[in-house]
Amino acid sequence: MNFTDPTVIMFSIYLFAMLFIGFLGYRSTNNLDDYILGGRSLGSFVTALSAGASDMSGWLLMGLPGAVYLSGLSEAWIGVGLVMGAYLNWRFVAARLRLYTERSGNALTLPDFFANRFEDNAKLLRVLTTLVILVFFTIYCASGVVAGARLFENMFGMPYQTALWVGAACTISYVFIGGFLAVSWTDTIQASLMITALIVAPVVGYLAVTNGLEPQQSFTALMEPAKLDMMRGASFVGIVSLLAWGLGYFGQPHILVRFMAAESAAIIPAARRISMTWMILCLAGAVAVGFVGIPYFLTHSGGALAVNANSETVFIEMAKQLFNPWVAGLLLAAILAAVMSTLSCQLLVCSSALTEDIYRTFLRKNASQTELVWVGRAMVMMIALVAIAIASNPESKVLGMVSYAWAGFGAAFGPVVILSLFWSRMTRNGALAGILVGAVTVVVWKNYIGLGLYEIVPGFVLATLAAVVVSRMGQLSKTMLKKHSEVDAEVLALGL
Repeated sequence: MNFTDPTVIMFSIYLFAMLFIGFLGYRSTNNLDDYILGGRSLGSFVTALSAGASDMSGWLLMGLPGAVYLSGLSEAWIGVGLVMGAYLNWRFVAARLRLYTERSGNALTLPDFFANRFEDNAKLLRVLTTLVILVFFTIYCASGVVAGARLFENMFGMPYQTALWVGAACTISYVFIGGFLAVSWTDTIQASLMITALIVAPVVGYLAVTNGLEPQQSFTALMEPAKLDMMRGASFVGIVSLLAWGLGYFGQPHILVRFMAAESAAIIPAARRISMTWMILCLAGAVAVGFVGIPYFLTHSGGALAVNANSETVFIEMAKQLFNPWVAGLLLAAILAAVMSTLSCQLLVCSSALTEDIYRTFLRKNASQTELVWVGRAMVMMIALVAIAIASNPESKVLGMVSYAWAGFGAAFGPVVILSLFWSRMTRNGALAGILVGAVTVVVWKNYIGLGLYEIVPGFVLATLAAVVVSRMGQLSKTMLKKHSEVDAEVLALGL
């Protein structure tokens, strides 16, 4: 690695800036509440961009552009589904979840909320939720480690195994030091960097292609007609599968926790507008990178070797070839930003579940706040090591790993979150049935059935049915009904 290279210098500046923010987060972290939820102090702007950055991992700058580069505009249906799901999540879940978690024993985590919401004294719901989080988040974290390794491998010529550890260390360090506040503050900076890169790169790429064309040539004439067709090779099942990505939002713990950390429910509408604007521009930019990359690498075939070998490097190669090294270093830091922002909050959610829902609940009920914070840091390290082990296979694909984990959370938690917030007759056993059926269906469908249908669809449907049927067979607590009515009344009073 050449430390006088402008790209390396820009990368180093970016990494030191993130570590400095981690140190500031460390100084503001006094107890477990601060470490895993930031003391519920996030304003609308930070809530919006932090939720967006934690959502859009390395797949935004690698997986999605790579899929569009390979198959054309038919892959853009994923973006349509995500926008729809994200809007519905902000519109109907965010504010109500913020209020309900505070009313449910000031719940700090999703397992904590479920346990308190359904008065689960046996702690079965807490344990099951934590297990599902650990299983699917470890896979999700591994996808982030893979994306970071691909970046360092491509940029610096590192062996994959070395790049794996270097990329992971960059993220682990500031999560370990600063906790939730560091993650949220860095997410805000990283979200700004991501949107800038995704707007600038396709515009410059388009100009590079069109400036080299003869007067009688057109931009689209360079591409296969099939790649211009959003319906190309699209079946009903295929389109439903891509749109169904939107269902996943209702069950993603790393996104839901951002709603829980907002300083009040009143800021949610403003945060929703900021977040949705950011998201639409980023997704459009990611699709545009892959789309512009098709004619760009046809007309610049000498630089297409890496992209043809791995389509997920299309953004990396365009940045390196279109911009001078100083600007390229900043743009490529956007990939690291996407990886770090999502991986950091995933590590923190896993750490929170192990610390709050296992360690303090079952092992050390009277543990001091200092002890709990350090246990949380140790859990970050442990989950990171497991994720690195999973990601050690150099054939791993970012988008495939993300889709599996996304489906797992969406099916296991999505129906239960929605029903727990809007249906007063939901019971603890109904929640247990919904989570178990959703998670098992995703695993079984993914590995043994398939049929071309994204596993989140059968998982979400069957989990909803299981939760409703089992809830109708059970008895309701008067205190649960009362609390649900109070939250309903508060939502109406706030006009949310």
